[in-house]
Amino acid sequence: MLAISFTDEPREPILDSEALKTFVTIHRANGFSSAAEQLHRSQPAISRRIALLEAELGAPLFERVAGGAVLSQAGRVLLPHAERVLAAIKDAAQALAALRSDDAGTVSLAVVGTLANTELTSVLKRFSARLPGVELSLRTATSAEVSDLVRRGEADIGLRYHDDPSPDLICEALAPEKLMVACGCDHRLAGKAVRSLAALRGERGLAFPLGPNRSEIASHIHAQFLIRGIGDFRWTPVDSLTAQKRLVEAGFGIALLPESSIKEERSAKTIATIRVGDLTAVNPVSAIVRKGGYLNAASKRLLEVLKATGGR
Repeated sequence: MLAISFTDEPREPILDSEALKTFVTIHRANGFSSAAEQLHRSQPAISRRIALLEAELGAPLFERVAGGAVLSQAGRVLLPHAERVLAAIKDAAQALAALRSDDAGTVSLAVVGTLANTELTSVLKRFSARLPGVELSLRTATSAEVSDLVRRGEADIGLRYHDDPSPDLICEALAPEKLMVACGCDHRLAGKAVRSLAALRGERGLAFPLGPNRSEIASHIHAQFLIRGIGDFRWTPVDSLTAQKRLVEAGFGIALLPESSIKEERSAKTIATIRVGDLTAVNPVSAIVRKGGYLNAASKRLLEVLKATGGR
């Protein structure tokens, strides 16, 4: 069992990996009861483990609040160190597993939801054909959440919009994602071209709600109109790419959507596009891994496929 010690105290507190795992799980589950369920242990058992850890450290790690528990000041200090230790343990386990086989193992991938499209599907098919013995897991999140998952070691590789400047992550620029103005096939401008975005002034737009967790695509359609002095553009917030596509198909508005995400609808002629002469909109895409983190052979292969397919 991995343990770390602090040498700035006369009596060195010992932080074992199970105690750190319990601590981090309680934080992420927002309470002891939920954490006990996730860890398949009784609540008194994890309470005792945290009490021992707090006694070792000489400070409380949680504050009880209505509906759960929140980190104390000491807990906030410990959290990033605990997450790095647990990520290092996972690295060690993967490195040892890799000694047994270079063509098997697990690969965890975290992806922004709008990047989980048909192009990614084709990449993963090619990867699986090359390494059929690899177990691949995929989860979707926002760009910030993708970075956190990679940083904590819960994902080996992340695909997100824009680079992450964090010093503990390495970013590899991939091909940017082209955005297109999508409309219903019976729209008056379907398949046609307009000289300027100003020609769409009277249209109703569909876009992700603005906010800190929706900075990937949400601001594009608003910014493109605003920089052209068009401040009265009407838009409806829709917090789902699939819902936006269905509403576009039904003629409820136009939307600035990733080209790859409407490929199937364009082939089926349920969605059309409008070419805009003064509009060039793209989303930068990056693959990220943890700096100094361990990547098994399968993860390295997947990263190579992603870079070969979409690197620039």
